[in-house]
Amino acid sequence: MMNSAVRQYAVITASYWAFTLTDGALRMLVVLYFHQLAYSPLEIASLFLLYEFCGVITNLIGGWLATFIGLNRAMHLGLLLQILALAMMLVEPEYLTVFYVMIAQAVSGIAKDLNKMSAKSSIKLIVPKESKSKLYQWVALLTGSKNTLKGIGFFLGAVLLSQLGFRGAISSMAIALAVVLLLSCVLLTDELGKTKFKPKFKDIFSKSAAINYLSAARFFLFGARDIWFVIALPVFLQEQLQWQHNSVGAFLASWVIAYGAVQAFAPKITGFKKNQMTDEKSVWFWAFALLIASSSITGLIALQWQVENVLIAGLFIFGALFAINSSLHSYLIIAYAKEDGVSLDVGFYYMANALGRLVGTLLSGWLYQSYGLVACLFSTSVFILIAVMISVSLAKHSVVK
Repeated sequence: MMNSAVRQYAVITASYWAFTLTDGALRMLVVLYFHQLAYSPLEIASLFLLYEFCGVITNLIGGWLATFIGLNRAMHLGLLLQILALAMMLVEPEYLTVFYVMIAQAVSGIAKDLNKMSAKSSIKLIVPKESKSKLYQWVALLTGSKNTLKGIGFFLGAVLLSQLGFRGAISSMAIALAVVLLLSCVLLTDELGKTKFKPKFKDIFSKSAAINYLSAARFFLFGARDIWFVIALPVFLQEQLQWQHNSVGAFLASWVIAYGAVQAFAPKITGFKKNQMTDEKSVWFWAFALLIASSSITGLIALQWQVENVLIAGLFIFGALFAINSSLHSYLIIAYAKEDGVSLDVGFYYMANALGRLVGTLLSGWLYQSYGLVACLFSTSVFILIAVMISVSLAKHSVVK
């Protein structure tokens, strides 16, 4: 049983890894290429708004769709759409207008969230019901490795751009992903995720109090991160601290890699042992620790105390604590989700995740442009405070009693 489960997990994880590499590389390619074309940071950020918006819609509808076609087919559809998104970027440079690239990124956003929802939902159906420790470990490994590889994808995108040029880089990734899709279709033998009942469209909205609390907390956590990380931080590093573009890219890529590594080890960091989780206070405890870190960074930057050093050290402290929160939440949604129709619950949850990123991205650009970095950091702390308060209620719905 477990040997078959491990094989299926390995194929799903490998497909997810391959997709994540191309997703990170494509994002860096778009940022660097359009920066070369003299686009402003806010114009470049606008290229990704449809990407995030489509993530909201895809997670909401994708979970429902997967109950009909199965998780394997949903993941393969995500891979196919990513190949299409890459192919769309192969047109002549004069056709790469802002609107056209936004559409291509929208297709990529749909692909990413179909792939993520399918991969994470599959774990619920692969791991034996009684093995909660294994579930947490596998979810943490998948989530952490994904973010580490996304950071590596940033480096990969820059290297491919310098060695092969924009179109050469895009072509090579499309070909590699086509090979992965073919192998995944051959090696994934178990059909997962089709429900015994056929849910109505209204069933995409969760009826579980625990999942609703968890989704609300996720919205504010990821909104908090992106308010200062997506636009405000890289623009501040370039404009105020005079960092070179390559230095900013390398720094943020290193942060994402370290962030992913912490996520993968989160079960050990949180004290998870065998089949017992840490006590039910862990949900809000780690959110509160993140609030302390965020508030401290905000206060020190507002006082203009060693701004560069505080930003560098603070970002990594913030990232480590955020990674633990994210990994714990990713485990909880899989644990809370109903086995029959798991993709419905997971899709609803990641819809909240994507909506938080979208709101965070919009606020990051507007707040930084209007009020500066401190306003972004203050708003981040407010969002985390709300997440802490929601997490206090969430703790009452812990999977461990």
